Amino acid sequence: MAKSLNILIVAISLVALFPLCLCSKAYGTSGYLFPQFYDHSCPQAQEIVQSIVAKAFAHDPRMPASLLRLHFHDCFVKGCDASILLDSSGTIISEKRSNPNRNSARGFELIEEIKHALEQECPETVSCADILALAARDSTVITGGPSWEVPLGRRDSRGASLSGSNNDIPAPNNTFQTILTKFKRQGLDLVDLVSLSGSHTIGNSRCTSFRQRLYNQSGNGKPDLTLNQYYASVLRQQCPRSGGDQNLFFLDFATPFKFDNHYFKNLIIYKGLLSSDEILFTKNRESKELVKLYAENQEAFFEQFAKSMVKMGNISPLTGAKGEIRRICRRVNHAY
Repeated sequence: MAKSLNILIVAISLVALFPLCLCSKAYGTSGYLFPQFYDHSCPQAQEIVQSIVAKAFAHDPRMPASLLRLHFHDCFVKGCDASILLDSSGTIISEKRSNPNRNSARGFELIEEIKHALEQECPETVSCADILALAARDSTVITGGPSWEVPLGRRDSRGASLSGSNNDIPAPNNTFQTILTKFKRQGLDLVDLVSLSGSHTIGNSRCTSFRQRLYNQSGNGKPDLTLNQYYASVLRQQCPRSGGDQNLFFLDFATPFKFDNHYFKNLIIYKGLLSSDEILFTKNRESKELVKLYAENQEAFFEQFAKSMVKMGNISPLTGAKGEIRRICRRVNHAY
């Protein structure tokens, strides 16, 4: 009896030393992220991020899509480490100059506003990388999409990769296989590709990103026949053969400011704006079935989107003693 009691006491002690952890194993690293990371060091962190995102949305309905895109473009280059936020300085060449980000990535000032508020509340505690992850979740929720617990504990990089930004972020004109390969390099799969593409249910794209579909899709001077031709004629009115590069168009013309499944419904009627959107329905049987599923079942889309966002947020974060906690998101600390 005494022996059994001793074993029980040892077991209880081990549980106390190693409590249950709702952790998320990060892809490409030995570190773990978990939603409670700031519960003691900065308990107001998530509330601060959410309130500032909500205020920004009230003034600028485009902001949620921009914040989602920042997180995506950050994670696909060197992992989710806030490298996209760095300005050029010293040996750093900013990712803001890359083809996917130049003249289109936005929301940097809002991230700095959030960071400033967090520095006032708990200095040098919450990373810029975690701010991006939280802002992406809050942007989804505030526009009507699903919520999820965001694993936290990322640290900020001390460098950027212009070449990585140019080469690793999927482009609007990439083939289906090229885009899938870029996702697989990050530990993501075809299901993640389709569900995360559903973030195009909000936001805008520039004329220059889809012009070839209107006039010269295959280099033969003819439009893309997988684009609804009436829709194409409407788009041509504001996206001419030359000029108007920066003219903006809704990615989801049906409900452009609401996070829902209309994006997938648009693909089925050949009204996806970007080539990289429509090919999910036209170039692969498995992705086509997922498009049809999400068009019919918004709950299935929301559930998978939340899972895929957590998975993407786990790409190669810096944890432990790696990286740093920047005091200002646009520059590394040693630049002071």
